[in-house]
Amino acid sequence: MTAPEAGRGIGNGERAAEITTTFVGLPRDTFRILHVSTGNVCRSPITERLTRHFVHQRLGVLGGGLVVESAGTWGHEGAPMESHAETVLAEYGADASGFTGRELLDEHVIRADLVLTATRDHRAQVISMGHSAGLRTFTLKEFTRLVNAIDPATLPPLEDGLVVRARALVRAAAALRGWLLAPTAEADEVHDPYGAPLTFFRSIGDEIHQALDPVVTALTGVPART
Repeated sequence: MTAPEAGRGIGNGERAAEITTTFVGLPRDTFRILHVSTGNVCRSPITERLTRHFVHQRLGVLGGGLVVESAGTWGHEGAPMESHAETVLAEYGADASGFTGRELLDEHVIRADLVLTATRDHRAQVISMGHSAGLRTFTLKEFTRLVNAIDPATLPPLEDGLVVRARALVRAAAALRGWLLAPTAEADEVHDPYGAPLTFFRSIGDEIHQALDPVVTALTGVPART
């Protein structure tokens, strides 16, 4: 997006306290993944819908308590997904229908079990909102790097439930964060394709696909079909 990568969706303390009270005691039979970018019309919608699609490909259903959603730090509330983003999703066979943009709010962060951001700036903005988000917020590429270092045999089997396995994966990734640093600052960034031609959207879609594949494999315990 051309808007600055500054968090407009950061609520005040009074609102945060109200939301925290509202969501304390939520049933823990779900695992929420929140994808965050700037406008929530390009990168995070692609990542959200590809995550759903890849989980469905592996498990035959998007269930098991998994909820995948997205929002933007400068989110275009109610806006449709960019048309090039829809095209990229269609080329992967993913469903782009029914999407509307959202501005990132405290309640989204509070409810999320895992927050995956497009850039380090987005990650910093989510963490600055509080709600003990630091241990469950990563850039997408950072999380992929950490997941690749985790022995799948150390995770609970899928028979124990997708939610149990997903929570263990996040804990393991958080424990590795200080040991596996990015080789360069750019390594953890997914650049904004807003306003770019379809060819650039496709390249971003491929980056997201490459980053998501090992994450979804670790979550489900099922590799991608060849």
